Amino acid sequence: MAITPDRVREMFKGLEKGDGAAFFERVADNVDWTVMGSHPLAGHYRSKKDFIAGTFAKLSQVLTQGAQLHVENLLVKDDQAVVELHSLATAKNGMRFDNRYCWVVYFQGGRIVRVRAYLDSALVARLFEENPIA
Repeated sequence: MAITPDRVREMFKGLEKGDGAAFFERVADNVDWTVMGSHPLAGHYRSKKDFIAGTFAKLSQVLTQGAQLHVENLLVKDDQAVVELHSLATAKNGMRFDNRYCWVVYFQGGRIVRVRAYLDSALVARLFEENPIA
């Protein structure tokens, strides 16, 4: 199935509605996901399971209602998409976590197989400094 802007928006609706499971159904189990930067979420994850454990599971421990990601813009060409997102989340200590993201997403067979994610590293570091994980 061809990757179109409408299809990509549909894929990301789960994240926008707080339903990470719906989004991750469309991510390959062996996804190659790199979170750029030097902060507690940064790393090169070689599976969906490792990515979720290294990022979303950590965020769920410090954000009252998760990351609350929303698509702002996207560009689609062939089997790739550049997706700009923002979060409007609140940490357990009341800190606003209004981060901005840019994900470069690669598709194969209609599933996400590779991602490079860019975000505000300093804000992520501050989030975990002020809201340490036990």
